[in-house]
Amino acid sequence: MREIDELARVQDPAWPHLQEAFAGSAVPLRVLPADPDEGRRCLLQLQVTARSVLGALTLDCGGLVLDDGWVRVYGAGSAGSGMPGLGRVNGFPAAFEPGWHPATGLVVGHDVLGGVFALNGHEPARAGRPGVPGQMTYFAPDTLEWEALDMGHSDWVWWLLSGRLETFYDGLRWPGWREEATALDLAQGITVYPFLWSAEAHEDLAATSRRAVAMREVLGVAADFARQAGMADPGFLGEV
Repeated sequence: MREIDELARVQDPAWPHLQEAFAGSAVPLRVLPADPDEGRRCLLQLQVTARSVLGALTLDCGGLVLDDGWVRVYGAGSAGSGMPGLGRVNGFPAAFEPGWHPATGLVVGHDVLGGVFALNGHEPARAGRPGVPGQMTYFAPDTLEWEALDMGHSDWVWWLLSGRLETFYDGLRWPGWREEATALDLAQGITVYPFLWSAEAHEDLAATSRRAVAMREVLGVAADFARQAGMADPGFLGEV
């Protein structure tokens, strides 16, 4: 086990490199200020250093809000913003536990539709996740299935900043989506009816009705439907 100072006080920390990348982001971006105590608590539990992108976001950043709120990336959490931190989203223990780790992988981001970005743990297949350890995966709200992304966490952050979200969400954005995403607070998502996984939504997304609800409701409806329909249980989707 490494102590917090060993994890936080490193040569060549990733945070300055991230700040340069933020300045050149191809998508609208808000970088939230960190809750410093929570950042240190989460870094200690994760046992990663601030030399990594994951460690730097956890220690120095309250979270990232990309594309006018369409995607949220978790860090230390930011007081007063409504943005939870990695510890809350993943149910970290209240006090450091050396043997504890997220059982199915680490949830590191959500989008407003209930899509979940998660970093695979040591045994993804056992958790019902595709891909290999340390690989990013995405729970797709239009198929209710996990998909492997061909990248690790650091590359995923650079990818988010690169402007490729438009292509990734092709078919999942409707006219006026940006205004609807901007109007949300950071504990909310958008529920779509007929549901995103329905034939009706696939045929004409613009004709669906949508409303802002708590993100936990968006995630809960998707997980419940997957179980009731006899699909694979998506498992843990984050606590928000």
